[in-house]
Formats: sequence, structure tokens, C-alpha cells
Amino acid sequence: MMSVTPIPALSDNYIWLLRQDTSQSVCVVDPGEAAPVIEILERDALQLDTILITHHHHDHTGGLSELIKRYSPRVIGPANPSIEGIDVTVSDGDEVRVMGRLFEVIATPGHTLDHISYFTPGIPALLFCGDTLFCAGCGRLFEGTPEQMLVSLTKFRELPEDTLVFAAHEYTHANLQFARAADPDNEDVTYALQECEKARSLDRPTLPSTIGRELKINPYLRVGTDSVRQAAGTQGANDDDLATFTTLREWKNRF
Repeated sequence: MMSVTPIPALSDNYIWLLRQDTSQSVCVVDPGEAAPVIEILERDALQLDTILITHHHHDHTGGLSELIKRYSPRVIGPANPSIEGIDVTVSDGDEVRVMGRLFEVIATPGHTLDHISYFTPGIPALLFCGDTLFCAGCGRLFEGTPEQMLVSLTKFRELPEDTLVFAAHEYTHANLQFARAADPDNEDVTYALQECEKARSLDRPTLPSTIGRELKINPYLRVGTDSVRQAAGTQGANDDDLATFTTLREWKNRF
């Protein structure tokens, strides 16, 4: 069975460490800095076999060069020449085997144009979605269009509801506060906010989430619901999915 462990990094990032059963070989996802990864590898006598990269932003790649120099892992990521050290470039529909499991690559542009996510079916299914999908939120549109991001999120809607969602940031509390405004009649959001505040008071991660949970609390996955559309309408949205999504994302930027 594959275990997934969060490694807190920078101010609010998570680097995810994947380990199959009791194997000493591990994989990490989006190492924004090297030091916390090295600390765990050395402490537990683990061997860094593979690194998965979702996109080029420095808080997801900043630790690459030092980890490569120290451990010589296989590095898998998008075909973006600005990311130094990638051995295997992948794109939508490709498959890679990591820690004995087959991962499907899903193109998820929006936050950046090169953004990809990694999905592996199984019990449970796992999704490593970088900065595309957060618990109760989605990434800012730095390079892509609202339409691109909405298409990317729609791909996640089609995954099994029990899929564990491993986003790259601890943004849950702020996202749920916005979700309460964007989906004001949603009792699931109120409950999720209470659970989030309890977890954070104990300094516990609020991740992973699940696809099923996100379908209940994430306003960006609920743009077709009456409650979200009505709330977006107060901010000037027209009554269609793309206009609702665009308005929500702009509203969140200034919330």
C-alpha cells in the first residue's frame, strides 16, 4: 500500500512524500525547497528515487537542483525548458510508473500553461494536483484563461469521488471563508470550516481532501448550482458556467 506524507515547506507549501509499503525508496512531489526533504530522507534512511513536478513556479521547483546533486533521482515533469533537471517530460495522457503504481498525466492549464497533474487509480485513488485544485478553492490564473482552468477542473469532476486530493498549499481556511460567501446556503461549507479551524488549532494539515468532498464544498466545482450562480450574480456574472467561474475567481482575488 502506498503511504503519502506531507512535508511542510516555505510558508504554506506541502511537499508530498510517497512510499510503497516498507520500501526505502520514495518519491516526492513539487519540492519547493530541499532542506525539509533532506532532513526526512536522512532521518529515516530513505532513498529518493523519483521527483514529480507539476509546474515551473519556484515554490514547486526550488529544491530540485540540490536534491538532484545529492541523490540523482529520476525527475518527471512538464515539457518546459525553464525547469532545469527534468529527465522525463510528460504531457496529457502519458503514463508513468512510480513506486510500483501507474500514474496518468492530466494536462491542467490555468494557473500556468505548463501545469500538469498526476492521477493513479486504486484503493484509494490519488491525485496530485499542484496549484490547480485546492481544498475549497483553485489556483490563481497567472498564465491561463478562465476557460482553461474551468476545463481543467471539469476533468477532476470525472474522477472517482473517493479519490484523495493532495493539493500543494494549506489554503483551506481562507478558501472556506470565501466559499461561505460564494455558496451561502451550503451547510457542508459551514461544517468544513469548523473542521478546518479545529485541525489548524492543533497544527494539523487540512489535506488531503477527496473529490466527493470538493464537489460538496468547492464553489469552483459548483458553478452550475443555483446558490453559487445567485451569489456570483451579485458580482455581475451572467447565468452560465464560464461567466460564473470567471466572476468567482476575480471575486476571490479581492476577497
